This record gives sequence, C-alpha cells and structure tokens, in this order.
Amino acid sequence: MLRGIARGFVLAALAALAGACGSTTTVTAPTVVTITESYSGTLIPASAGTFTFTTLTGGAVLATVQTLGPDNTKTVGFSLGTYSAGVCTVILDNAAATQGFTFTAATSSIGTYCVRIYDNGSTTTDNIPYTYTLAVAHPQ
Repeated sequence: MLRGIARGFVLAALAALAGACGSTTTVTAPTVVTITESYSGTLIPASAGTFTFTTLTGGAVLATVQTLGPDNTKTVGFSLGTYSAGVCTVILDNAAATQGFTFTAATSSIGTYCVRIYDNGSTTTDNIPYTYTLAVAHPQ
C-alpha cells in the first residue's frame, strides 16, 4: 500500500513538472522614466557655466540650448560630458552652437554627467552679458 502511495506522489510530481515545462513566462523590460531639468544663467564675456545631472539607469540624453540672448543668432560653445571629482570631462562638444542646438546621446549606466556652456569669443565682441536656458532630458 505504501508503494502505491509513493508511486502516486511520484506520478503527481512528474505531472506537475511536465505541466510547468509547457508554460511560457514573458519578461517585460522596465519602463525608463525620463525627466527634464532646466538650467539658466548669464554668460559674461570669457566665462562658462557648468551644470550636473545624475542618471539612475541607462537611456537617451537630450541636451538643448533653449534660449540665448539678447542676440540668438550668436554662437556659444556647448558641451556634454561626464562629471567626476569636480571636473566636467567633455565627451561631445560644439564650439559654435546656436539657440535650438541639441546633443543626442545615450548613457549606459548610473552616473553623474554635465553640460557646459561657454563663450567661444562670439559673444565677447558684443561686450555684454548673454542670458541662456539649457534643457537636459535624461533617464531618472
């Protein structure tokens, strides 16, 4: 009688395992949440502004010179890079960015990154301060 019960348990276990082999599990990738941060300031002749942001996962980064004035046809230097120990290491640079210019890049992991805007000499000739707004959309 015990043999019959033991066989019953073994058969039930095998049936459960066989049933589990036929099932399919679908894994869905986590949704990347993107946030947009805005930075603004004043660029006086021969100066620069550096701003940092942190990502908690990999994903797309869009860094844009949204506004530049009083003359939005002037060019400025605009950089995107990694930030560590107080230093912005430039990865992408446009020495002649205009209002509306956008860098499109991707981060592969968690990290601290930076955008930098600087006077490339174009605004120095006006000898007046320039105001700007930068926008950075990145994974949270």
